[in-house]
Amino acid sequence: MKVAVTTAVILIAVAAGAGGYWIGAGNRPAGEAPAAAAATAAAPASGPKILYYRNPMGLPDTSPVPKKDQMGMDYIAVYEGGAEPGSGAEGEVQISTAKVQKLGVRTEPVSRRVIERAVVAAGRIEPDERRMYAIAPKFEGYVERLLVNVTGQPVAKGQALFEVYSPELVSAQREYAIAMSGVQALAGAGDETVTAMKRLAEASLARLRNWDISDDQLRALEGSGPVRRTVTFRSPVSGIVTTRKALQGMRFMPGETLYEVSDLSAVWVIADVFEQDIAAVRNGAKANVRINAYPDKVFRGTVTYVYPTLNAATRTIPVRIELANPGQLLKPAMFAQVELAAGSATRVLAVPESAVIDSGTRRIVLVATGEGRFEPRTVRTGARSAEFIEILEGVDEGDTVVVTANFLIDAESNLKAAIGSLTAAPGAAPGSAATPAPGQGAAAGVGHRASGKVDSVDPRTKTVSLAHGPVATLKWPAMTMEFQVANEALLPALRPGAAVDFEFVERQPGEWVITSVKPAAGRN
Repeated sequence: MKVAVTTAVILIAVAAGAGGYWIGAGNRPAGEAPAAAAATAAAPASGPKILYYRNPMGLPDTSPVPKKDQMGMDYIAVYEGGAEPGSGAEGEVQISTAKVQKLGVRTEPVSRRVIERAVVAAGRIEPDERRMYAIAPKFEGYVERLLVNVTGQPVAKGQALFEVYSPELVSAQREYAIAMSGVQALAGAGDETVTAMKRLAEASLARLRNWDISDDQLRALEGSGPVRRTVTFRSPVSGIVTTRKALQGMRFMPGETLYEVSDLSAVWVIADVFEQDIAAVRNGAKANVRINAYPDKVFRGTVTYVYPTLNAATRTIPVRIELANPGQLLKPAMFAQVELAAGSATRVLAVPESAVIDSGTRRIVLVATGEGRFEPRTVRTGARSAEFIEILEGVDEGDTVVVTANFLIDAESNLKAAIGSLTAAPGAAPGSAATPAPGQGAAAGVGHRASGKVDSVDPRTKTVSLAHGPVATLKWPAMTMEFQVANEALLPALRPGAAVDFEFVERQPGEWVITSVKPAAGRN
C-alpha cells in the first residue's frame, strides 16, 4: 500500500514539471531558448567576465551574444582585462612571455633625436676658378726667351716665365724716357711749359703700366736709364703651370694667352646630386670626400654653392664643395665619392629603422602595451637616416616599440589578420586577406612542430639544413630543407648530426624560421 502511494506521488511531480516546461516554452519568444542555451554553454562557470564576442576572421564585427559567421565558425569571446569594446584594442596581438623570449623580441622607447642623413653623389676634382690666372700680353710682339717651358712645372709668385720683344713697347719706353728728360731740363722754365711736359711724361708712364711693365723697369727709365729691348713677364701667383702656348720665337697678338697658372692649394669638388636629393642639400653643409687613390683618407670640405641648373641627361644638379689641398694630393679631373650631410639640427620624434614594417602602401609599428601584448599602429614617416626614421604621426614620445623580430611576431600571431581588422570594410566577405589559405592545417603564421636530424649549420647566415619527418599541420612529407634561426642563442643546440625536436614559423612566404629547439626525446 505504501509503495503504491509513493509511486503515485512521483508520477504526479513529473507530470507537473513537464507541464510547466511546456507552458513556459509556449510563452517564450521564438529563438530565445537556443540563444540563452548557447550563452549558458559559452559563459564560463567562473573566471573573467565576457565583454563581447568578436569575429573569428578578424573582421570589425562584434556581438553581445554568441553567434556564428557566414562560414559557420563561432565568434570568439573577449574577456575583461583583454581588449575593450570600441577602443580598437581588438587588433592587439597577444603572445606568451616564453614565446616572446624565444623570438628574441627587443623594444625601445620612442624618443626625440636629430635625424642625420647623408646624400651620396659622384663628383670630380676641379681647380678653384678664382685661383686661375692667365698671362696674356696686351701688345703685339715676339717670344724672345722661355724661362719656364714645361707644363705642370710649379712656379713661385714673381718667378720669371718668359721674355718678349715688341717694337711698339720699345717706342713707348723711349717716349717716356724723353718726356722725363724734358721735365728735368725745363725745371726752371715757366709753369705752363713744365706742366705740359709732365702731362706728356705721365701719359707715357700710364701707357707702359697698362702694358704691365714692371715697376723696377719704370724706375730705371725715370733715372734716364737705357731702354730695354725685352720685357720679362712673371707669375702673378704661386701655383702650377697648367697651360703653356708660348714657343721660342713665336709671334703673338694682343690679348693672346701664352701661359695659365693655377693655385692648387685649394680645389673644388663638383658633385652631381640627384634631383630627388637636392632639397636636403644646403650651403654650409659639411661634406666628406673620398678618392680611390687614397682609400685610407677622408677629405672634409664645405658646400659653398648649389648650381641653379639641372643636367637633363643625368637628372642631376651640380653642387660645389671647397676643399683644402695640402701637399696637392688632389689632382684636377680625379673622380671622387661625396657624402653630404643633410637634414636639420632640430630634434624630432624618431624610431629605429628596423621598427617600421613597410607594406608598400602603409607603414606600421608594433607598440608594446603589456607583457606579451602588441598593438599594430599605422604611422606617417618623414626624414630618415641610416639608422632612424622620423615619425610624424601614429605614436607618441615614450611609447615602446618593437625593434627586432617584428616579422616573427607577424608570423607567430597572424598579425596580418589583426591589421586587416583595423581597416577592413564592415561585412567583408570571407576569403579576404585575413582568411587562412585553404588546405593549411594551421593558420598562416602559427607555429609548427617537427623532429629531425641536423645536416649542416652556417653560423654566418644563421642557416640550418635539417632532415625532418612529416609535419601534420602543414601536410608535409618527410624531407630535407633549410631553415633560418630566430636568434643566435639557438645555434649551439643545432650541431651537425644532432637529433632535435623543434618549432618553426613562416616569417614570409617561403622563409621558415626556427623559434625553439631541444634534443629529441629518447634520442642522442
